[in-house]
Amino acid sequence: MVGVNKVILIGNLGKNPEIITFPKDGHRDDTMSPVVRKATFPLATTEVRKNKDGEKIEQTDWHTIVCWRGLADIAEKLLHKGMQIYVEGKLQNRSWEDREGNKHYATEVVAENFTVLGNRSRGDEQPVQGASYSNIISEDTEPMGDLPF
Repeated sequence: MVGVNKVILIGNLGKNPEIITFPKDGHRDDTMSPVVRKATFPLATTEVRKNKDGEKIEQTDWHTIVCWRGLADIAEKLLHKGMQIYVEGKLQNRSWEDREGNKHYATEVVAENFTVLGNRSRGDEQPVQGASYSNIISEDTEPMGDLPF
């Protein structure tokens, strides 16, 4: 049986994307080596429902979104806190142990693509019009291939 791992979210960015670079060949001391970029940002999704008394209740969930390579470059240049975006991706679970030996777990959405829908901080409720991606995506933008790890 084939499995499906697909996530679709519409929400607002909680802060600007944080960018981390990793050396492509694993050599951390060589500043001239090509790098792989990772963008991470929190996305808030809010559901509104009514309780049994008819009062509106809002529930907000926070999701960690991760973009790699070329998509990370686009996220860094295009996204900022408050924007409403549509994200498609897949769930990824990670675990690690810190220096004190404590085990940590994280569930992230690894984005395959995103679309800007609006910009709450500018008061927009309409999709962004006339965004020029030609100045963001260029021949130098690394294709979104397999993850480096």
